[in-house]
Amino acid sequence: MGKAVLMQGNEACVEGALAAGMRLFAGYPITPSTEIAENCAVRLPLAGGTFIQMEDEIAGIAAVIGASAAGIKAMTATSGPGFSLKQENIGYACLTEIPCVVVDVQRSGPSTGLPTSPSQGDVMQARWGTHGDHPAIAVSPSSVKETYELIIRCFNLSEKYRTPVIFLMDEMIAHLREAVELPDMDSLEIEDRLTPLTAEKNPFPYLVKEGEWVPRLMPLGMGQHYHITGLIHDDTGFPTNSHEEADKLCRRLLDKIQKNKEDIITYDGYLLEDAEEVVVCYGGTARAALSAVDEARMEGIKAGMFRLITIWPFPEEQIFRLADKTGRILVAEHNDGQILLEVRRSAQGKVPVDFIGKINGDVITPEELLTKIEEEHYAKCADKK
Repeated sequence: MGKAVLMQGNEACVEGALAAGMRLFAGYPITPSTEIAENCAVRLPLAGGTFIQMEDEIAGIAAVIGASAAGIKAMTATSGPGFSLKQENIGYACLTEIPCVVVDVQRSGPSTGLPTSPSQGDVMQARWGTHGDHPAIAVSPSSVKETYELIIRCFNLSEKYRTPVIFLMDEMIAHLREAVELPDMDSLEIEDRLTPLTAEKNPFPYLVKEGEWVPRLMPLGMGQHYHITGLIHDDTGFPTNSHEEADKLCRRLLDKIQKNKEDIITYDGYLLEDAEEVVVCYGGTARAALSAVDEARMEGIKAGMFRLITIWPFPEEQIFRLADKTGRILVAEHNDGQILLEVRRSAQGKVPVDFIGKINGDVITPEELLTKIEEEHYAKCADKK
């Protein structure tokens, strides 16, 4: 049995990352993620790791990439403005296939915005923030316990697919305190990256073995020297202008995510079996949605909730199947509709897809969600009469 503790979301993020094997944190303080840096400063040295406060956000992710290239599981944490500054290096890590975890505790924007207010305004930035066609994995927790569990999953996915993984928290969960029972360390499933079976020099370090999706790169300093570049490269690791090599590399980077969606995508369903009104949500918004669904059920309205846990890659097949079974989808998120069009695209016109959102730094309440559910339900009832 594990131990029960009262824990804040940001604190759970650190504890889970340590359990996953994180041994370096490099970052820069920014509200509302600062407690992650503060807790790493205390906890990492006790675990034999290293905490570095860098001079800015760009240096923070650069240090993380360097540590990861040397074989260390590494993480940085930030919020909206800092997430923007990290984007170029996120693209670099995508192309060079260097695992790392980037925590983005979303706050209200744009620009400096409302630094202490909740938001989910970085969802599209997590997918398309860096330039070019690139792989993307983003995961969003809706409780303190899930924060602990999912940051471990982020490290596992990053190591397995050799790619940056975005842990898309929001202020609501980051500053929430809940009782959490931490599992025994022996019960955790921890993934480590594939490495070469020998330290012999490999002239083709980026060559991917048959049946695998990623190269087996030896950590720097372990006896193999190879070239790492943000330019398009061939299997030798050196730059190339070959259109064939460029297509081969970029297609593989996308395919290693797209063709493994069943392994990557996770979601949660609540009362979906007979639901005629389904709230689609993620992160902290799910807490209001859960309460609204329960209240709607007490009124005799067949409501349900579909919660995205993995936001990218987007669970389009699951949304398509959901649209086949329900009468309406209501997308609830703390922005102006960043996954709304994704849901509509995936539903393919099978059902109406409505929206409720906020961009003023306030939260969507269960009462507001319930009212939105009731409006459509009673309108349909009136039409039948």
